[in-house]
Amino acid sequence: MLKTFNDLADFSDEEIRALLDLANRLDAHPEPEALKGKVLSLLFLSPSLRTLASFQAAMVRLGGGSFVISPDMSIHGLESRHGIVMDGVAAEHIREAVPVIASYGDAIGIRAFAERKNLEDDMAENEFRALTSLVDKPWINMESAMGHPCQNLADWKTLDDYAVPANGGKFVLSWAYHPKALPLAVPASTLYTAARRGMDVTVLRPEGFELPPAVMDKARTAAENAGGSLRESDDRREAMEGAHVIYAKSWSSTRHYGDRIADQKLRNELDDWCVDEPWFEPAAPDCRFMHCLPVRRGVVVADGILDGPRSIVIHEARNRMLAQMAVLHQMLGGKA
Repeated sequence: MLKTFNDLADFSDEEIRALLDLANRLDAHPEPEALKGKVLSLLFLSPSLRTLASFQAAMVRLGGGSFVISPDMSIHGLESRHGIVMDGVAAEHIREAVPVIASYGDAIGIRAFAERKNLEDDMAENEFRALTSLVDKPWINMESAMGHPCQNLADWKTLDDYAVPANGGKFVLSWAYHPKALPLAVPASTLYTAARRGMDVTVLRPEGFELPPAVMDKARTAAENAGGSLRESDDRREAMEGAHVIYAKSWSSTRHYGDRIADQKLRNELDDWCVDEPWFEPAAPDCRFMHCLPVRRGVVVADGILDGPRSIVIHEARNRMLAQMAVLHQMLGGKA
């Protein structure tokens, strides 16, 4: 039985394939009583739409139930600092809240974004590790500082669904403009996923937005082991040459990590990094557009791309539910 779902790197190729096959099977042949009587606790310390709704839908479709706890929705503040005298706004500390929430379910999903103050702390997943250390039930990473494995499994399935080649397929992970500095979780884990699939991966980004060396090294090793490759570029046309997929995502400047003013100054000059049809001129004729959502129209990507035949973002989002159904099925005792 699956005890944790935290990083695709924790699984063998055979285990990943088994989850993908199970997701496909549950889509074609539902099992509405597979998790009858099971409860999933959902702790959202960061906002969500797809993750929350897709996990709830997944549990219902498998015959189980879920409940959601979020500081913004149901409790008056949640304190995480250690040794603090709680005479302020927060009425609850994570050291009591998390174990209690976990005790009400058979498994727990936790979502907690990066603090984006110190890159080393976020890379080490210090906050997320502190949360999971309080749990004695199976748990799922619903997005941490550096990982989003549920999105990654859904993206892998999406690439399979559209017959995007693994070995020999060209995948471009592109930075895109956004008015705010965003976390590294999706770009870092998406990069690993494409590399692990054996694709030829290019990270397209402007100067100052390089991904951390440890993230690149992890993906490069995965690519080499799977027969793929990894490189970086700031040349849009060269990066898109022959591409089968462009996956757009905004992320913080790692050169100015935690420095909001310096990051803002750097990105203010880059509002032309909005994916539009001219980007696709050197790409493969059927090059697809992917994004984890939510996405800002006219900022990250043009309406014509999102609403056109290149975009597979809705299919990608639906696959979140199916991929999570497979994880839950294995974690909560559904028959293999």
